[in-house]
Amino acid sequence: MSDKPGGRGTTVTVQLGTLTLRLPPWQTMAVPAIILLTLSMMILPLPPLVLDLLFSFNIALAVVVLLVSSYTIKPLDFAVFPSVLLVTTLMRLSLNVASTRAVLQHGHTGTDAAGKVIESFGHFLIGGNFAVGIIVFAILTVINFVVVTKGAGRIAEVSARFALDAMPGKQMAIDADLNTGAIDQNEARKRRAEVSQEADFFGSMDGASKFVRGDAMAAIMILFINVLGGIAIGLLQHDLTLAQAANNYVLLAIGDALVAQVPSLVISVAAALIVARVSSEDDVGGQLTKQLLSMPRALGLTAGVVALLGLVPGMPHFSFLLLAAGCGYAAYWLGERDRAKTAEPEVAAPAPVNTEATWDDVTPVDQLGLEVGYRLITLVDKDQGGDLLTRIKGVRKKFAAEVGFLPPAVHIRDNLELRPSVYRVTLKGVIVGEGEAFPGMLMAINPGHITQALPGTRTTDPAFGLPAIWIDERSRDLAMTAGYTVVDCATVIATHLHHLMQVHAARLMGRAEAQQLLEHLAKHSPKLGEDVVPKLISVAVFQRVLQNLLDDSVHVRDLRGIVETLAEHGVRTQDPDELTREVRVALSPSIVQQIFGPVKELSVIAIEPSLENLLVQALIPGATSALEPGVADYVVNGAADAARIQEEAGVAACLLVPDRIRGPLSRLLKKGVPRLRVLGHAEIPESQSIRIGRVIGETK
Repeated sequence: MSDKPGGRGTTVTVQLGTLTLRLPPWQTMAVPAIILLTLSMMILPLPPLVLDLLFSFNIALAVVVLLVSSYTIKPLDFAVFPSVLLVTTLMRLSLNVASTRAVLQHGHTGTDAAGKVIESFGHFLIGGNFAVGIIVFAILTVINFVVVTKGAGRIAEVSARFALDAMPGKQMAIDADLNTGAIDQNEARKRRAEVSQEADFFGSMDGASKFVRGDAMAAIMILFINVLGGIAIGLLQHDLTLAQAANNYVLLAIGDALVAQVPSLVISVAAALIVARVSSEDDVGGQLTKQLLSMPRALGLTAGVVALLGLVPGMPHFSFLLLAAGCGYAAYWLGERDRAKTAEPEVAAPAPVNTEATWDDVTPVDQLGLEVGYRLITLVDKDQGGDLLTRIKGVRKKFAAEVGFLPPAVHIRDNLELRPSVYRVTLKGVIVGEGEAFPGMLMAINPGHITQALPGTRTTDPAFGLPAIWIDERSRDLAMTAGYTVVDCATVIATHLHHLMQVHAARLMGRAEAQQLLEHLAKHSPKLGEDVVPKLISVAVFQRVLQNLLDDSVHVRDLRGIVETLAEHGVRTQDPDELTREVRVALSPSIVQQIFGPVKELSVIAIEPSLENLLVQALIPGATSALEPGVADYVVNGAADAARIQEEAGVAACLLVPDRIRGPLSRLLKKGVPRLRVLGHAEIPESQSIRIGRVIGETK
């Protein structure tokens, strides 16, 4: 026999002569074994000692499930609970069948016929009084069946429905966090799995509650079967008197019912705790302690009310006044603790001011800055739960992975001149974006097709200009169910910052960033960088080529391909614009894929031939005539209309023009139609075909 480690446990190998048996890990065999043993209890007779052990184990298992349920942080921490509910219910029913067999077969011998546990429940809990036992059993059944189980089942049903309805909105929120760089692909995959598991869990809990309901009905039937069947067997088969038969069989039947109903009630309470709790960072005990004792004023008022009740004549003064004193002391102690936490620190005496000017007074301009109003300071304070700094780190990491270079660090500072909820993004000291955010509120962004109104303040998404509404936390589920993309305040700011970094990527490419790119290339291809920059072309020309590419929204991730193209054409020319054209042709497959995706046929916008000839004559380098303002406006307006029609058809807006005028025409259209991409004929890969979708200047 040997043990071999496996992925989920230890595989046991048994050698029987020439036959080798590989047994699965014990963890995978435990549940089938328990279920088979449980089912066997319905068939095989069990002695009283075994029944005592099994009833004790059933009670202990119910207590373990209750404690685990109370210590879980979120429902998915105990995702196996529906299966546990089924197994425990099946175990109780099997024990009921086994004990019923023992009661009916040996009940005439005495009250210990089915074991000491049942006898103890019959004597100790009800004092041997049959009426009291039946009433206690009925009360426990009503509490379990009507109050706990029915309420837990209703909560599970509603939770499952809301979880399914909110699933699309939660998936879109995860995608939004992924796009802002707040989470990576692994975390996004984990969160999507949790969203799906949550819906499956509450759906399973809704169905599992029917097990407890059926268990309660079975317990009632088993009680009457034991009572009526036992008395009949005692009278007819064992010649007992009616008093003896009632004493033995009724006591055993009630004890058997109670010993099964108590664990059932404990399991039902555990199920209610699982589905009724709200996910947070604390377990149920931590939530109760923090939230019930968070308001000393409530305890103080409670102490006053209880003290007044204690002074009423006829009331038990000692009990009420003692409880009032305890509540009053707790309110005083909690109030002192809160005042100690909020006490202001002592202000130190101001240091003497040096009036002499120094070079320290000259502060450099931030390459990339974020100024916030005083209400937004909590977003960058980790002590107050702010995670904006983490989001911004994720934005820089995502930008570097997508665009191809590491942007400057974002310097965050408060600006008292701004309105309290306003933030401002600056680039080299110049304002490039501004927005407003409200801590504690959520932004519900309308993707464009939702008509359901939400309670809140209407606004516009600062990054993409989509209609949005500021809502409170209570409206989150309603907004997600309606199809809105719901993001928090920090995500709004981080997304806006990421969009502005994408738009102004060319301005972020400074000399330091260009030099860092060359140093990064030297780690993988040391000779390539040295032979091209600065031997063949200068760092300034290299930087200008990168800026031209970024200005046209072309990523510079393929740095090796860029430098190899510069090495090929840098001997012939040092003109950054001409070198940029050659680099674009070399990068054309990735540029086209970035615009259109992995498609074979490209639907593009073209220019009417006569208008195209006019543009060529006016925009080619060294042209003697300038483009008339009216013609320029006509081209810009026509391009805007064509781009809008292409986007409405679900196709990327891309204009195809002759190579000689691609650069000047791209700069002309950039301000009027920023979303329109301009390609030259030489930038279309041979493996892809062209289809003209719209024509600018075409007469209808």
